[in-house]
Amino acid sequence: MNQSRRNFIQNSLVAGAGLSLLDPVSVLATPRKPKMKLGLVTYQWGKDWDLPTLIASCEETGLLGVELRTQHPHGVETSLSPGERLEVKKRFADSPVTCVGYGSNFDYHHVDQALVKKNIKDTIEYLKLTKDIGATGVKVKPNGLPKEVSKEKTIAQIAASLNKCGKAASDMGQLIRVEVHGALTQQIPNMKAIFEQVTEKSVKMCWNCNDQDLWEPGLEPNFNSVKKYFGDTVHVRELNVGEYPYQQLMNLFVEIKYEGWILLEARTSPADRIVAMKEQLDIFNKMTAI
Repeated sequence: MNQSRRNFIQNSLVAGAGLSLLDPVSVLATPRKPKMKLGLVTYQWGKDWDLPTLIASCEETGLLGVELRTQHPHGVETSLSPGERLEVKKRFADSPVTCVGYGSNFDYHHVDQALVKKNIKDTIEYLKLTKDIGATGVKVKPNGLPKEVSKEKTIAQIAASLNKCGKAASDMGQLIRVEVHGALTQQIPNMKAIFEQVTEKSVKMCWNCNDQDLWEPGLEPNFNSVKKYFGDTVHVRELNVGEYPYQQLMNLFVEIKYEGWILLEARTSPADRIVAMKEQLDIFNKMTAI
């Protein structure tokens, strides 16, 4: 017993000495692989795929998250019966692909208050759908600032509508994802003004990579001015097309340790979408490598 105790003490001392040789700064500075992931919006590249084809394509290319754009052949709409919703949920559960949510066209900037109420009501119906299929939220958007009323009134109306939708989302364990969208509302100061009046924590901003992001004072200050409102989705276009500074954007997301979905809302028409999706994933991985 004494010999065993002596060996235990000696081994502990050796192990302790070995640990003391490690540089604590270098250990703490070990790079952490970014947890953000690349997925797909069925905007152009998935616009004509039914659900089995969509899931299979995402599996093959490694884009393992998808936002289902409205009125596409995937057929995931509120008209689905409870049984059909369960089947959609099972299809995703049986695959490595995550159904991130639904990409709607609902907006709340209209002068016609009946139309605003209808958009709120319809948003809530799609929240029920996303809950039933195992997704986590609905993408909505502002679409402008009507000239007939003051900007301040419309901004307050949009925020109030988002709060109503957000309350319903919270009750269902879902999110409202507000795409930075619309000729005037996609300007970052206007989006910031909307979110300054949003009180529901389930309402999040979806950065959308618009040219207006680059307006004065520039991408980084604009990004920083609204980053506290970000949710778990971001929309990007092809990462190697156009002049948008995607590398700088990815650096900013890495810096804030973003862990959500970067969703590819591609606009081109490649000869082979599968090859193009794989290429985008490769570019994304290189951009986010540390």
